Parts: sequence; structure tokens; C-alpha cells
Amino acid sequence: MKLGRSDVAVSPLGFGGAVIGNLYRAVDEETALGAVDAAWDAGIRYFDTAPHYGLGLAERRLGSALAGRPRSELVVSTKVGRLLVPSPATADERDAAGFDVPADHERVWDFSADGVRRSLESSLRRLGMDRVDLVLIHDPDDHWRQAVDEAYPALHELRAQGVVGAIGAGMNQWPMLERFATETDVDAVMLAGRYTLLEQSAAETMLPACLRRNVSVLAAGVFNGGVLATDELGAEAMFDYSPAAPELRARVAAIAEVVHRHGASLPQVAMAFAGAHPAVASVVVGARSAAEVRRNAELFERPVPAEVWADLAEAGLPVIGA
Repeated sequence: MKLGRSDVAVSPLGFGGAVIGNLYRAVDEETALGAVDAAWDAGIRYFDTAPHYGLGLAERRLGSALAGRPRSELVVSTKVGRLLVPSPATADERDAAGFDVPADHERVWDFSADGVRRSLESSLRRLGMDRVDLVLIHDPDDHWRQAVDEAYPALHELRAQGVVGAIGAGMNQWPMLERFATETDVDAVMLAGRYTLLEQSAAETMLPACLRRNVSVLAAGVFNGGVLATDELGAEAMFDYSPAAPELRARVAAIAEVVHRHGASLPQVAMAFAGAHPAVASVVVGARSAAEVRRNAELFERPVPAEVWADLAEAGLPVIGA
């Protein structure tokens, strides 16, 4: 599906690169590259990454794994807003932002036009590519004015020059993404965790606004950080980067009971729920191994029994397309 009015077309299922940047725990090089290879073999052609993910590790690994693939057949997005600055003083420490990597760089917020260009140039070097297809302004929660006054115009110019094919923003909240959709000329927004089986806060105004404005939504975080990623609710289940609270675990268990009653899988239904909204162009899912990628791809293609949606609605749980 094409993003907004651009010519950039993404596959219905996308590959999220945070996990191969060692999110939560380390993934060895062979396993990380194997996950990307499995995504390609499964027909996934949209790959998302960011400098933030593992202090550049995810970009380097993604570029290495995609090297030699037909460039015209794949779509790559990265993000701007955080510059990676060498930090020799902390090189012997571990990154404090949730990635199991050495803290040999620090993230510096920069949504200036110059910062956008510098960030993109650095990303291209790490990726080993001469272009990316989509650039997203990343997490400008506390930087709206600079993001909209400086970062956005810089990306708008790069798009007009043909340097990038599409532009947008990516965040874990929906109100500011709605502002991007309604107050700028972005092609897409990446919405993480705010339209899922567990939370539909973006459904009332943001998603309809994107439909009106022809802004495509890339649905990320559809497993809400992991709590919806498997059919077994383990003790270590995470919700939005923190351990899942007891009341939330109970809600997941209630949804799982309905899902399993009809022979479906929780991650299958989680992906289908997000992907069914007409504003959503791609469901972007991370995976740390080839086996996880293959499982996600197989579940994504498997139809969800209609009875699941009916029973979820009857139980007062999420309704498809809501």
C-alpha cells in the first residue's frame, strides 16, 4: 500500500528493527541477520529502524542483512531527532535506554534542520545505503516547536528534492501525531502501542483524521511491548517497556480466553486487530530470530475466525475496526 500521496509502497507486514538493536537483551549477530533474512523470505519488504535502537547497532545490522537485495524491491525507514555523539567516558558502561549495548555514544536531542541532515547522513553510512525511502521525526514529545518549525520543513525540502520518498513522524502517543497529520503535509505516521487489543486511545479522533487527510498509519507496538506477543502470559511479560501490572494481565487473560476458545492465537489476533483499521497501511512487528519472524508472518496470514470478534465485543473487549 502506498503511503499517503507518495510513491512509497509498504508491505502489509513490516519488520521492526528495535529488537535487533539488542532491545532488553543481546541478540548475537548471526541470529539478528537471520531474522532479517527470514523476513525477506516471508515476503516482508518494509524494514524500519532508527539511530536510537542500540545506538546505531540496528541500522548497521539491517544494512548488512539487506546488502545485495534488489534495492527497488525493499522499503527502508529510519528516524531523526537523536544525534549519536561519541562518549568515551561511558564506553565501559551499558546503555541506560533499554538496549544491551556499550554506552560508547550518547543520544543528543536535535530537531534542527542541520540536525536532521546530519542524522540522516549518519544513518545512511551505518546502513550502507545511498537513500532511505521514509524518514520519520522520532519522539518529539517535548520538542514540538522545533520539530514542526525546523525538522519538518527540512524533511519537506528533502522530499521535494527527491532525496527521500516520504516523510512523517513516529511516536508512542497519538495527540501530537494527530497534529502532524492535520497541521503538516506528512505522508505517514508511525503509531506505537496506542491502537491495540489493549488500548484504542487513538481510535476516536486521530485515526479518522489520518483517513481524512490521506495520511497512512504504520501500526507499531501492536504487542504493547510483549504482553500480547505470545499465548503464554509469563511472569516477565512487559507492557510498554515495564512489567505488566496485575489488572492488565487479567485483561490479557480474558482476551486470550476468548481467542483460544476459537482456536486462534493471541499474537495473530493482535496483529489482525491493528491491521484491520482502514487507516493502517502496515503492521510493523519486531522479532529477534528467524523462528519468531516465520511465526509472525504465518499468523499474520492466517484469517481470524469471525466468532472471535463477535465474542470479544459481547464480552466488552476490543471490537474490530473500532
